[in-house]
Amino acid sequence: MPELQQSNLPWVEKYRPKTLDELISHKDILSTINRFVAEDRLPHLLLYGPPGTGKTTTILAVARQLYPNNSQFGAAVLELNASDDRGINVVREKVLTFASTRSMFTTGFKIIILDEADAMTKDAQNALRRIVEKYTDNVRFCFICNYLSKMIPAIQSRCTRFRFAPLSREQMVPRIREITEKENITVSDSGMSAVVRLANGDMRRALNMLQSTSLSHDEVTEDTVYTCIGHPLRKDIKKIAELMLNSSFKDAFTQIQQIQRDKGLALQDILEDIHLLVHKIDFPTHLRLKIVDKLCEVEFRLSSGTSEKLQLSGMIAAFQLARDPLISSMDTS
Repeated sequence: MPELQQSNLPWVEKYRPKTLDELISHKDILSTINRFVAEDRLPHLLLYGPPGTGKTTTILAVARQLYPNNSQFGAAVLELNASDDRGINVVREKVLTFASTRSMFTTGFKIIILDEADAMTKDAQNALRRIVEKYTDNVRFCFICNYLSKMIPAIQSRCTRFRFAPLSREQMVPRIREITEKENITVSDSGMSAVVRLANGDMRRALNMLQSTSLSHDEVTEDTVYTCIGHPLRKDIKKIAELMLNSSFKDAFTQIQQIQRDKGLALQDILEDIHLLVHKIDFPTHLRLKIVDKLCEVEFRLSSGTSEKLQLSGMIAAFQLARDPLISSMDTS
């Protein structure tokens, strides 16, 4: 690929692992799949787990290992994503045709990759049941999904299942350091921690955040990362919590609204970080439970499209109702 074209690629594609050896996580799963490939006993696979954990990359690396030649790869691998029409008609026509025909120029079996298979209709999944069994000598299916519960039991029972867990900090940091060195960008320790923390085990999200921040700022720091993606700064969340616990209802409401306007923050983003902060504040257990319960109600109502101002009032009220018994108990003691 020409240098200019390569430099224009998003980092998630530019640095996508091409072989199983380049993958940084799930070593047990990879060793098992490697053994399947080496012994030519690859079963139907069902890979599930959160986004950005390497599911699609893994099966593409397997396909590349089986068919290193581009022409062979094109003839032996069919990949259908959620962007494609994958209703019952496509299953009966395109998938069935590909599975039932043998290629003159490749040996072994073909591979059909159904990415984001949990978005397929139940009818389409049911139509696949017989195809998976009937053409096992000619094709291997790989289903990739985020939610195992959305796959019908009949498909699950026909596949070997592997769960891809979110990546740990120890797995993500070395790869991110390697990419920042190749791209010659400056990342502070706080910036690295912010990227890993906000990615929450999603390597794709981490690289997208890193690339966006490096393009908009000279140095990747905690503040520049949070500012670039529009996430509330930790100091702002701490300030909001202090207002709810120490100020009157009116003052807290007015000042939090001002912070929202100045920083362009949505209440949904504030709620997520406030929830994490609640578990770090030294509340008695029964008061912590009350606050979390009220935060759940506020988030549910927000998702239903209710007024953000009213729900902000509800969040402040939850903290102040928990604060008053706490102050009373401290006064009596």
